[in-house]
Amino acid sequence: MEFKNRLIELRKNKKINQKELAEIIGVARTTYGMYEQGQRTPDYDTLQKIADYFEVSLDYLLGRTNNPTTPNEEYDPMEDLKQFFIDNDLQDAGFNFYDINEWKKMSREQIQEVKNHWLWVKEKARRMEEEDNGDDDLNFND
Repeated sequence: MEFKNRLIELRKNKKINQKELAEIIGVARTTYGMYEQGQRTPDYDTLQKIADYFEVSLDYLLGRTNNPTTPNEEYDPMEDLKQFFIDNDLQDAGFNFYDINEWKKMSREQIQEVKNHWLWVKEKARRMEEEDNGDDDLNFND
């Protein structure tokens, strides 16, 4: 999502008008209006004020992630996976990742596919670590 659209969405969700938000972040209302129109980009300090006011991360504000969690919050892997499922429209794919009974319904072959995937992820991480440590003999085009 573009910055200007994210800004509009956050402001409307807070039920605040442009003038009020402009005052809170210390800019003219016309300047703020240009942010929402995509005609101006706020400087870093102003971006931080906006993110702080809405209690979101800069990455979320700038549209780099759909997870509004601020980086100062403790990382929750299950919440991260849940957000991944939501962001990718996987929550309605007929499988509830968090329901142990759903996992129990899987066949031996399906479980093996899950295991194979995670082994692939582990191996890819290992190879990337070796590559970062200067092992030029690896060809990582799997």
